[in-house]
Amino acid sequence: MSGIKDKVIAITGASRGIGEATAVLLAERGAKVVLMAHSSDQLAAVAGRIADAGGAVAHATGDVRRREDLARLVALACERFGKLDVLVSNAGIGPISPLDDLRVDDWDAMIDVNIKGVLHGIAAALPVFRTQGTGHFVNVASVSGLQMAPSQSVYGGTKLAVRAISEGLRLEAGDKLRVTVVSPGFIQTSFADAAPNPEVRAQLAASREKFAIPPDAIARAIAFAIEQPANVDVNEIVVRPTAQR
Repeated sequence: MSGIKDKVIAITGASRGIGEATAVLLAERGAKVVLMAHSSDQLAAVAGRIADAGGAVAHATGDVRRREDLARLVALACERFGKLDVLVSNAGIGPISPLDDLRVDDWDAMIDVNIKGVLHGIAAALPVFRTQGTGHFVNVASVSGLQMAPSQSVYGGTKLAVRAISEGLRLEAGDKLRVTVVSPGFIQTSFADAAPNPEVRAQLAASREKFAIPPDAIARAIAFAIEQPANVDVNEIVVRPTAQR
């Protein structure tokens, strides 16, 4: 099955940024979207916006660090719409800082959200995809998983892990399932605001103001991968601002 219309697509981290832009774009193109995020108010606002525009949407508050929440997201898709065609694992955090700051709790949090969150999505959706005989994983990584930068050792390591896990999943998936990694560059989101180190935060904010691109650039890349015919697997997409090096 090609195209986007009537596909059931679950998205984590859907309350803002890339997740929100992806949810809105896919719903506009006829997908039935099932959304999860940590912030209930923001998530409800996104779902309400889609519903008001005539889109098919369901949503549930959840935390990708909890396996049961991802299982609940997949179950919601199947109960509400009868199937799950695509899981977009977008939720991620980036409280980046120099290793010398020894913010070990932040390291743990990035591992739990950025790596384990993707694994929990795989654990929830893979059995459903196997039963259906079709399915598509879209995992959002980062150019930090391709090219390391100062203060991003742990964050970049988690995103490199997402790419490695996704490639392993692709090799094991067989000829019925698809796996796509999307690696964004600098995007106009609140990513910079999460940096606890003031100097790093200021540098990121300056770069964001200078050349960051909007989240819908990534949403369009995700849509491109999803809309391909079933025998076409777009394995990896890298989207950077033209000014980013």
